[in-house]
Amino acid sequence: MEQRKLVLFIATSLDGYIARNDDSLDWLYKIEGEGDNGYFTFYENIDTVIMGRKTYDWILKQELEEFPYKNKECYVFSRTPQENNANVTFSNAEPKELIKRLKTEKGKNIWLVGGGELLHAFLNEQLVDELIITVAPTIIGEGIPLFKEGVCESEFTLLGMKQYNQFAELHYKLKKGQ
Repeated sequence: MEQRKLVLFIATSLDGYIARNDDSLDWLYKIEGEGDNGYFTFYENIDTVIMGRKTYDWILKQELEEFPYKNKECYVFSRTPQENNANVTFSNAEPKELIKRLKTEKGKNIWLVGGGELLHAFLNEQLVDELIITVAPTIIGEGIPLFKEGVCESEFTLLGMKQYNQFAELHYKLKKGQ
């Protein structure tokens, strides 16, 4: 049985930001994509979603009709204890413990939705197996960086590239044994 993979699937500006300082993604929606830019295909290959508390709070502020990951197992990392609800399980466990357990369970891949702080911690623990980064052809000048300063050095192998109109998707796999 192949082990499940933890995959980051995210969009970034050309200058490496995932959102403006106020969490706005307005710059992203101005870019002409193609269909859903590969989202549906990716989403069909995951059954578990991982995110940080700030990302979860941002999703709730969007006032969506329903939780976007309703049919997936969803974990939210939070430093402060929270009550689980119908959509999410909150965790303040060490990321390594939860991810190692999830990777050994049967299932599809695990999506690391965000955000930057959680990605930083996961990269430093070498828990992320693959990166699927969609680059938008815009420079926003400042914001929340995809990779925070101080992240440990890691090497990846390019698995593929796709173009979705003006977006470029880069797919990388972590080189093991670093």
